[in-house]
Amino acid sequence: MSSAIPLNVGIVRSAAGDAGTPQLHDKRVLLAEPRGYCAGVDRAVETVEKALEKHGAPIYVRKEIVHNRHVVETLRERGVIFVNETDEVPEGKLVVFSAHGISPAVHESAAARNLHTIDATCPLVTKVHQEAKRFARDDFDILLIGHEGHEEVEGTAGEAPDHVQLVDGPESVDAVTVRDENKVIWLSQTTLSVDETMETVNRLRERFPKLQDPPSDDICYATSNRQTAVKAMAPECDLVIVVGSRNSSNSVRLVEVALGAGARAAYLVDYAREIDPAWLEGVGTVGLTSGASVPEILVEGVLELLAEHGFGEVQPVTTANETLVFSLPRELRTARS
Repeated sequence: MSSAIPLNVGIVRSAAGDAGTPQLHDKRVLLAEPRGYCAGVDRAVETVEKALEKHGAPIYVRKEIVHNRHVVETLRERGVIFVNETDEVPEGKLVVFSAHGISPAVHESAAARNLHTIDATCPLVTKVHQEAKRFARDDFDILLIGHEGHEEVEGTAGEAPDHVQLVDGPESVDAVTVRDENKVIWLSQTTLSVDETMETVNRLRERFPKLQDPPSDDICYATSNRQTAVKAMAPECDLVIVVGSRNSSNSVRLVEVALGAGARAAYLVDYAREIDPAWLEGVGTVGLTSGASVPEILVEGVLELLAEHGFGEVQPVTTANETLVFSLPRELRTARS
């Protein structure tokens, strides 16, 4: 099953005034497709919703189920209690693990408290966990490219703490040490900037020429697709608005990608009400996208606000058609049948 089918972008160029200044009567929105929920986020949110239907409130979720303020607040209103660690969950109760993955130590902690667990880890994150375990068994040094403190990185590193070394961007490469330059492999957090990750890999390979690549891409298809769509539209944009939360790695990366690809300005907002009208002054083309944990209703809110400011023309910029769907965790699949 293909997760992304390349399509014709087909951006229609807008008219411009002297020196490329946008004409106000040409106001338009370039709307990135794909955007918003990926298959892993959709699965994780539905997991919590189905768990609520089956077990009733309250249920517990370790960390945020996905990194989106609106999603978390909405689920909290329905009776979900978010905790930082399993020792905050009463013994014997149900806890759902977030989409970002957990270390074996968290599983052990939950078992010690007789907690009932449902694991909503994204299958693409689970794939990286399996790679870490496999290469640790073969006694490789594993260079994990990712952001220090991110839940996904903590979960992956926890699979093989004696073999994993975090590499937090190109500037961290010089501090890396390995035992055997013939047995080194890199893996990555799934939500990184594709370009920055490859810059880090290239610098690692300069130091360790025999560095091995992961068996398949670790950066998730949805992260890559959303960045590709932004790159396609950014050169045409006076402003790019990314809908997403500040603790969402993939959303933050979209702002960086937009600026790097030629957008004159780019901002991250959770809600339409956070948009400063001053951002729209003198703007002809606004690019709009959303991170992989953002429900579409939040994008619709931004479109409504932009329309109120004269940006009524909306032109899709489609770079891929995503078809991937993940099954729910087995505990909930049984309940549905």
